[in-house]
Amino acid sequence: MNSKTDTSGWIFGISAFVIWGFIPFYFKSVSHVSAEEILAHRIGWCVPFTLLFMVVLKKRLLLKSIISDRKLLLGLLLSTLLIACNWYIFTWAVTHDKILATSLGYFINPILSILLGVFFFSERLSKFQWAAVGFVCIGVLNQIINYGEIPWIALTLATSFALYGFIRKKLEVDALNGLLVETLIASPFAFGFIIWQFSESGALFLNYSALTDILLISGGIITAVPLILFAAAAKRIPLNSVGFLQFIAPTLSFIIATQYYLEPLGREQLLSFIFIWIGLAMYLVKPFKAIFSRKIAP
Repeated sequence: MNSKTDTSGWIFGISAFVIWGFIPFYFKSVSHVSAEEILAHRIGWCVPFTLLFMVVLKKRLLLKSIISDRKLLLGLLLSTLLIACNWYIFTWAVTHDKILATSLGYFINPILSILLGVFFFSERLSKFQWAAVGFVCIGVLNQIINYGEIPWIALTLATSFALYGFIRKKLEVDALNGLLVETLIASPFAFGFIIWQFSESGALFLNYSALTDILLISGGIITAVPLILFAAAAKRIPLNSVGFLQFIAPTLSFIIATQYYLEPLGREQLLSFIFIWIGLAMYLVKPFKAIFSRKIAP
């Protein structure tokens, strides 16, 4: 891997996670729209924008081969259910002033991905890394014990996205073709909901303001662009480097929630974040050493 490719990979990766980190601003701007309508337009408009990006990037359309592969198609059907669930919960949470809960979920997500790797891909963890997993578990348990309820938003986001990543890792399909098929699978439900809303005079699209219409259409771009950047980064830099970058998004969301939208952060909730941050820092010691040693190697 040459330095030019490595540098562009870092730029693509950082750009993707910065967009994902600032994405709460987008959903806050359409918080007057129901989460269901936002999701329907996000899915519906993602299809033409993904096709446009495929043309611009000269990506081959593989719909025929995907549809003819029953196992692949079933896998994408399952991944569609998971990512649609993830998108809906995230949208609902942000529009209901729960950005902190989404941040917590995406800090937990890497640990769940790690555990999936251990149990299904025979990846091994050192005792130190198992201790790191333990700290994250303590953070989640602290939320349950001190708040008397399961942090369902965080756990649903973390679980759905970890399982989505797990399934997509096993499927032999590129990011853009995979996203296209997923949104095509979900599109009939999305368009059906939009048509039903219009019939019931409940749709805000085309009935509220031109800015709202533009923002809802932009949901397709918001979905596709960071995914394209992420896919480009994953091809140019090592996966453990990508692992570092994924903490940019929840960190930015945490800052936005507490400093911009002034969401309340109680002492016990902060303690949960601290336990999780300690666990993540402990886990990242080994890959950080690997990256550092590679950079200084002659």
